[in-house]
Amino acid sequence: MATVRFTGRSATGLVIVLIGLLLLLGTTGTVDTTGLVQWIPSLFVLLGLWALVASGFRNLTGPLVVITVAGGWQLYELGVVTAETLTSWWPLLVVVFGASLVLSRWRRESAPAAHPGDQFSAFSLFGGVERRVTARTFVGGDVVSVFGAAEIDLTDAVVETPPASVDVFAAFGGADIRVPEGWDVRLDVVPIFGGTEDKRRTGGTGEGTPDLVVTGLVLFGGVTLKD
Repeated sequence: MATVRFTGRSATGLVIVLIGLLLLLGTTGTVDTTGLVQWIPSLFVLLGLWALVASGFRNLTGPLVVITVAGGWQLYELGVVTAETLTSWWPLLVVVFGASLVLSRWRRESAPAAHPGDQFSAFSLFGGVERRVTARTFVGGDVVSVFGAAEIDLTDAVVETPPASVDVFAAFGGADIRVPEGWDVRLDVVPIFGGTEDKRRTGGTGEGTPDLVVTGLVLFGGVTLKD
């Protein structure tokens, strides 16, 4: 019997369906949803929290940005803060973004690793970045692409103790991840007005423990898997 997994795409789809149903009930006059529509931002807060938990708190940047933006939106809808307040405090979003990058880097470097090359980090801001990983005991890495593009080549990497994990945050940008033929890869990225695509000619069997798990969050961007 096939096992159904609740993935990032599923979570995003569920949120969109709930929003659509609320809007439909309101526009058709079936139910007065005025009081419910104002809570829509909370759905995105929950989505950000789910993305944090799903990645084991390894992916901080994307979820924290979503939680901060949606949280401010929710406070505005409830009348707790005004538009002027949000205008004054918008730099807080920059602080959260920078702090999450520092924390993600610190967590990655403080994690135990047999060799320094077992992990990688790639950051792209208004540009491009390329990483080629040849570790024989690869354990994972993180990718941040904002208005840029990241090319990650894992074709020469070897996973000794699967699964390895790659955490991705792409905002108005993208990340291409190239893996060896035959690898079992699980894409568990939360897409918000973005997407993921598996362009491999051949993949794994999909049975047992995957060789690689790709988690993270995509905003107006994409993550592509290649071989």
